[in-house]
Amino acid sequence: FAPRILGGGSFMIALLIYKWRRRHLSVYDGIEEFLQSHNNLMPIRYSYRDIRKMTKGFKERLGEGGFGTVYKGQLCSGPLVAIKMLGKSKANGQDFINEVATIGRIHHVNVVRLIGFCVEGSRRALIYDFMPNGSLDKFIFSREEINKSLSLKEIFEISLGIARGIEYLHRGCDMQILHFDIKPHNILLDEKFTPKVSDFGLARLCPLDNSLVSLTAARGTIGYIAPELFYKNIGRVSYKADVYSFGMLLMEMANRRKNVNANTENSSHIYFPLWIYNQFNEGKDIEIDDFVTEEESKIIKKMAMVALWCIQLKPCDRPTMSQVIEMLESQFECLQMPPRPYLYPQEQEQGQEKPNVEDAKGTSFSLSTPSSEEDSTEISLISNAYQDY
Repeated sequence: FAPRILGGGSFMIALLIYKWRRRHLSVYDGIEEFLQSHNNLMPIRYSYRDIRKMTKGFKERLGEGGFGTVYKGQLCSGPLVAIKMLGKSKANGQDFINEVATIGRIHHVNVVRLIGFCVEGSRRALIYDFMPNGSLDKFIFSREEINKSLSLKEIFEISLGIARGIEYLHRGCDMQILHFDIKPHNILLDEKFTPKVSDFGLARLCPLDNSLVSLTAARGTIGYIAPELFYKNIGRVSYKADVYSFGMLLMEMANRRKNVNANTENSSHIYFPLWIYNQFNEGKDIEIDDFVTEEESKIIKKMAMVALWCIQLKPCDRPTMSQVIEMLESQFECLQMPPRPYLYPQEQEQGQEKPNVEDAKGTSFSLSTPSSEEDSTEISLISNAYQDY
């Protein structure tokens, strides 16, 4: 009887190992199949041995995120690079395919450049231009570090660059790219503090004439995720989700603090965008720092006002990124007051405030999402995009 139990146990263990290997092999086979089918359009492919050599045995770690660990490296030709070693795939390798398929085809001053990649079984790496000034969050949330301080004018120029990068993703390519994870940590700064949108692990590709997507689960980072990813009754998920995330980022850049702070002494400051709105609505100043010039005060107000437009509850009430850029480039005095920023549908129903549709410059503009109801199928879209590239 005992040998039967042992034999049965061994069989079950062997079966589990077989299923595990088959599942993981299918992930890597899927990645390899995608790369081989679009080989002529891919960035440079490096071996794992090359990666070890570039990083000198993974000597200097730059940071760690949800998708993997980033190391500093150097190409044999001399340029410094940032190498992201991806962890175990949680989505059949989709995170890796997303990055290669999106960044690999993008050429814009405000989007990080993918130099190459590595795939050897479970080992996957992405190689980017090295950004010596790191990520934006270090500069907007660490004012006490003098060597990392940026002027409000510089912060504004960075915000404008980010907006242009996102606008390019939405309208500048032959396929529309929805990022879904715009936040300070994913904005990198080069030696001249030029911002670069990075980390496309959650990105989706859509046709230019139809940005509506179907998602099985919310994606992004709490504090920046658009409400329609949680509340399906306020509108379909589209490029307007990136607009919302940018608005939350812009508000933090203007005021150099987190939008949500449960530990603040002033209860009205817990959700900062609402406090900003109330200050505007009551005709009060919103300066956070006592030592700002009149010009800097206008910059803060303009960024905050545009941010309030971007974080409207319903997607149809938010501007496009093209309109956001137009607002940022206009004078603060020309901006129209946006509606109150609600956090969830029930709150808006209680407030009974209906958003108007006048833009920042006082003229009418359309804020409707595309009318088509077709869902985007990601893998086929990526393949079709490369075939047409």
